[in-house]
Amino acid sequence: PAKWKGRCELNGTACNNKLIGARSFNNAAMSRKGQKGEAPIDEDGHGTHTASTAAGAFVDDAEVLGNAKGTAAGMAPHAHLAIYKVCFGEDCPESDILAALDAAVEDGVDVISISLVLDEPPPFFNDTIAIGSFAAIQKGIFVSCSAGNFGPSDGSLVNGAPWILTVGASTIDRSIVATTVLGNGEEFEGESVFQPSYFSPTLLPLAFAGTNALCGNGSLNDIDFRGKVVLCERGGGIGRIAKGQEVKRVGGAAMILMNDEINGFSLSADSHILPATHVSYAAGLKIKAYINSTSTPTATISFKGTVIGNPLSPAVASFSSRGPNLPSPAILKPDIIGPGVSILAAWPFPLNNSTDSNVNFNIMSGTSMSCPHLSGIAALLKSSHPDWSPAAIKSAIMTSADTLNLENKPIVDETLQPENFFATGSGHVNPSRADDPGLVYDIQPDDYIPYLCGLGYSDKEVGIIAHRTVNCTATSNIPEGELNYPSFSVVLGSSQTFTRTVTNVGEAYSSYVAVVTAPKGVDVKVQPEKLYFSEANQKETYSVTFNRLENGNKTGEFAQGSLKWVSAKHTVTSPIVAKFA
Repeated sequence: PAKWKGRCELNGTACNNKLIGARSFNNAAMSRKGQKGEAPIDEDGHGTHTASTAAGAFVDDAEVLGNAKGTAAGMAPHAHLAIYKVCFGEDCPESDILAALDAAVEDGVDVISISLVLDEPPPFFNDTIAIGSFAAIQKGIFVSCSAGNFGPSDGSLVNGAPWILTVGASTIDRSIVATTVLGNGEEFEGESVFQPSYFSPTLLPLAFAGTNALCGNGSLNDIDFRGKVVLCERGGGIGRIAKGQEVKRVGGAAMILMNDEINGFSLSADSHILPATHVSYAAGLKIKAYINSTSTPTATISFKGTVIGNPLSPAVASFSSRGPNLPSPAILKPDIIGPGVSILAAWPFPLNNSTDSNVNFNIMSGTSMSCPHLSGIAALLKSSHPDWSPAAIKSAIMTSADTLNLENKPIVDETLQPENFFATGSGHVNPSRADDPGLVYDIQPDDYIPYLCGLGYSDKEVGIIAHRTVNCTATSNIPEGELNYPSFSVVLGSSQTFTRTVTNVGEAYSSYVAVVTAPKGVDVKVQPEKLYFSEANQKETYSVTFNRLENGNKTGEFAQGSLKWVSAKHTVTSPIVAKFA
């Protein structure tokens, strides 16, 4: 593109009109270790996978180990792509992340996709990604970030600054089914990508590793597992595929990997190195009970291949980090969920057991996978609406989201119970509806300054984020809930009133009526109850007052509801979360 100022730090002709930039930032790593710079080459696959999810071109006959066959494409397949490498092994120095963000802004990108997270959420003035992202949105650049893989614990979410789109992870309706068959005839559906044709469905001896059931490296030496199906438990900081490596090392014929309780029914299809299946915690308990019921337990795995149409999708993945958003609890996070479980995308080298080394794909899970889906969708929206600000694009994505699954029932989590908004935020992304949202909640970069001052940050701390001198005493500070955000998160002791301003991006002549589903124990009043528009980009302001009802809600409890602005053509939805103080 004419505006592009970036460069390609790869030898020869590796870059082209698709991959227009590739830069490496490891100054901090070099200064600490005395190393010279590294080329921006993907050493572990993560960057290739996420980049192709956002903007990969159409590739026919994509598959992983014979499964999930079809045409692969990123969300924005005609977008240009620039890569900024900031991780070297496990090392992702914050100074390098900030340098790369500054470079991306300077180079002229339109969307920044960040599948990186800190271990816990610091205040925004200590958060490298929040600081670098603020500079981006000041230039009109949209920023999408992973929410983190620390779920399902409450308050585990990171990258929660309100100028960032914070993305949680959901399942898709494709399963790669590997069914456990027990000697008593019971069957339990699980998942695995590696489904070898050589594996016979004949029943084999079934063994449980007992105290060594985490199947860590070297842990299975004491018992003879040769030729057996081995039941392993998830957890212990040991990767799912690594557990299979241990079973294979001691001569096990196959592995059944059962979830721990916290992960419930949340499964991943992995590229295991031996015949294996990943089953739910509930299934695992029944398999254990069967083992204990007989002196000669047997089992096998029946590989069923790719199955489309899981009616419970999209469901929230157990690992997807949850709110509340600790640095700013009145900003409901995550903002959105998108596909992040068993996602097929490009891979830079052949997989174990692969017979085709020309075109490589892999299936991975994580909020690292959901984030680039939303980044690519944001690129499509920016192309469709070049005049929209990052906040307007974000609002369009949030207020048009789906809250029901394929069965038209509320989206569930890893317990198969209806999720809460700390898991889904506004809901599951619906790209075509986001392209025509009717109304948007816009925020200009300077609007965040009174919000940051209202968080109690000092002039210097706000200045670090704003990249300029700020005087909070001279700024009209606002409570965090007063930011013009497309969702509501309120703490109810006394009455709370917040204002919002919406911009008409739909039909010039239109009217909207407020439809409130009040959280249990909360009275919600909207003023006015109708909004009238007579031209495009017209702005109208309304207020919402939240009062706690005297019906016995305990302190610390949460309730949720929604506010919808409904016209003849559009429904503009804002989730509401209320905490009782």
